[in-house]
Amino acid sequence: MKRLKNKFLQMDLNTATYQEMYNGSIVIIDPEAKWAPICTQDPTYYKGEIGFTVTGTHKLAQDKPTVTVVIPRDYILSDKRRSDILKRLKCYLRGMEENTSTYKEMYDGKAICITPSTAWDGHAPEPEEIRDNTYWHEDGISSFTVEESNKLSKDIPTVTWQIPCEKIGISKITDTCADFCLRKFKKYIDELNGELYNRSRPDNENGKYYLCEPGGEVLTRNTAYFALCPQKDYENGGGSTVYLLRDGVERPPKMCLCIRLQVQLPKKRLKKAMTMLCKDLPDAVDRFVANFDFDGLDKALELSYKQEIIREYLKKSDYCAFIANGSILPRKKGTDLPLECAVPFMSVKEDEIEICGIKGMGIKRGITVITGGGYSGKSTLLDAISSGIYNHVLGDGRELCITDESAVTISAEDGRSVKRVNISPFIKWLPSGDTADFSTEHASGSTSQAANIMEAIDSGSGLLLIDEDKSATNFMIRDKMMKELIQKEPITPFTDRVHELYKSEGVSTILVIGGSGEYLSVADKIYMMEDYAIYDVTDRAKSVCVNNRVENEDAPFTDWNQSRFLLSEKFTSYPSGRGSERLEVSDMGFIIIGDERIDVRGLHNIVSSGQLDALGFMLRYLEISNIDNIINIKERIDELYDRIKREGLDCIYSSFFTSGRRFLDLPRKTELIALINRMRHISFAK
Repeated sequence: MKRLKNKFLQMDLNTATYQEMYNGSIVIIDPEAKWAPICTQDPTYYKGEIGFTVTGTHKLAQDKPTVTVVIPRDYILSDKRRSDILKRLKCYLRGMEENTSTYKEMYDGKAICITPSTAWDGHAPEPEEIRDNTYWHEDGISSFTVEESNKLSKDIPTVTWQIPCEKIGISKITDTCADFCLRKFKKYIDELNGELYNRSRPDNENGKYYLCEPGGEVLTRNTAYFALCPQKDYENGGGSTVYLLRDGVERPPKMCLCIRLQVQLPKKRLKKAMTMLCKDLPDAVDRFVANFDFDGLDKALELSYKQEIIREYLKKSDYCAFIANGSILPRKKGTDLPLECAVPFMSVKEDEIEICGIKGMGIKRGITVITGGGYSGKSTLLDAISSGIYNHVLGDGRELCITDESAVTISAEDGRSVKRVNISPFIKWLPSGDTADFSTEHASGSTSQAANIMEAIDSGSGLLLIDEDKSATNFMIRDKMMKELIQKEPITPFTDRVHELYKSEGVSTILVIGGSGEYLSVADKIYMMEDYAIYDVTDRAKSVCVNNRVENEDAPFTDWNQSRFLLSEKFTSYPSGRGSERLEVSDMGFIIIGDERIDVRGLHNIVSSGQLDALGFMLRYLEISNIDNIINIKERIDELYDRIKREGLDCIYSSFFTSGRRFLDLPRKTELIALINRMRHISFAK
């Protein structure tokens, strides 16, 4: 019905004649250009094979058209059209007991496959039993695969729809496109859930559809992605019998949009379960395809293009972050949504730059301090910079806040485990041992922050984001008076190392400081936030330092390298004394695997629960696939990400674990390395 929609878009909003619709003017173009375009009129509009002819009722009722539905005879009489749509799945469901709790036949997809004879004497191969849990909709054009979520949730199947890109009209195969489709599909799932909802009954009696609900970030997900999927190569026979096609037609795999969701089937209501799977959900997919928002997709892709241009610019320039003018940085309380009536961000004139037609503030590499009074917006600005490691969707407010993708948010993390980390650049000595080879099961605020920085540098970070309020005070600063008073001090404060870190390692730092002026003397650039407006106060701050004789002496250059290798001992998902694996991801901020209970609350750049679940499965994958005694963990992680790029994020999932959630978002390599660094039972070798 695309042509009819275009007619409506051409009409005046106050039209009373609907003349364009009745005329149905159309230009017919010969694709081989054998004859010139022909202008004609055709008031019949098509949806698939079905036509809708629109004619006037009479001249005084232009707003009451007469619509004649034109349905081809073959379409009505076709056994294929009437019975092939999800026929095999319906057959399985009809054969189940009303109170079934396993849905075994649906998951198995057991069918009898008959291969037509190709022999001269007509002899055909024996029928073969196959298992195929992919069911076809709409004459074999789109399909969905039904899988068990886990062994304790057989009434909540995982359903993955595969829709050929050519059917929708999608040509851009990107994460941005997949993310856009997921968000648009949510509308149709919400409508289905609205019809099912009954507050007096639980979901397992009502039935419910579960779809990933993404935040403002655009991530690689296993809930919406593109993949090559096989075409239907059989015809349905009676019951679960299928006839393999031997018609000489090649059916190569097609690129499909894959959308994954879970369906809570209603308890002891098999007929309703059949309606949910075989009618309501397919109808929702049909509406999604028929009403696809191409204009919205074009805007999302245009934004993505600008984001990538800015990222490429940052990589090749002296800048580590960019915040576009007009960005909405504050968040609505308790949500990740932009705050209504917030003050739009505007760059200071001195640092305003323009990238691909977008003006905003560029933050240069080096040492940048953001200061200001309480509730002035300084931490909000740092949070926006931190969020810029990921692209954001249109309307998030921070969609053009772009940051060096290697940036890591650093804080003190009391009680974390540290294994053989060189923290000597910051901690000269400790009573418990060598700080160049430091280990502890319960790090203090200063030693944990030192370890976090050293591990971030080792993982390849080029930008550290630090908020004074989340840091260990004695690690961050030590003023002149305290240096004079305390002669025997093992801690070299971050103020004394921050210049060297940039000069020797190329690692920039953005700090939010509110209570100490020590960093004013070491900063390359100083900004002040006041009522969510930003000002360049570098010169003023430097004069304050001179007047107050604030001086910082850089410590002697040091060794920033980490030289350690992970040992395979206890790097396992099998708990001691047990023959089965253990993996749980807790909502309280812990990943439990094997004997490990890993605290992940210090991984500040994780932005979704799907990333946490993915971290658990990725760690488990590294453990079960390892065959080495000494592991080069960075190489192994690179290999894992290469596989995910080839096969998709779902290659790490296992339904064996009953607490593992099905929806996964891809985290950065940095967070996976940080997760391993927090394990308590593993060992490293120097």
